[in-house]
Amino acid sequence: MTANLPQPLANYFAAKNRHDIDAMLAPFASDATVKDEGETHRGPAAIRGWMEETTRKYRVTVEVADATVRGDAWRIAGIVSGNFPGSPATLHYVFTLAGDRIARLEIGA
Repeated sequence: MTANLPQPLANYFAAKNRHDIDAMLAPFASDATVKDEGETHRGPAAIRGWMEETTRKYRVTVEVADATVRGDAWRIAGIVSGNFPGSPATLHYVFTLAGDRIARLEIGA
């Protein structure tokens, strides 16, 4: 299914599965925000910090199970496996794109 995603999302998930922080950050806009685990991270430095912490803590990989789009918003259901209770679990990633960049990402159950 990943091949059907827009390039920024395909790149993000491929990098996430390699645990490559630089490549994970590359598709994000300079003013992007990420909301995960009740916290909001704004801008490249904060998003990088979130990526480094969650990658180190959980070492997750994501298999894209489903994707739907409405305008610039993509909702991705991902089967997430890693170092956390209940793994694997299905999480939902809601991306908002601005052109060829990720402007916003919200992760939830």
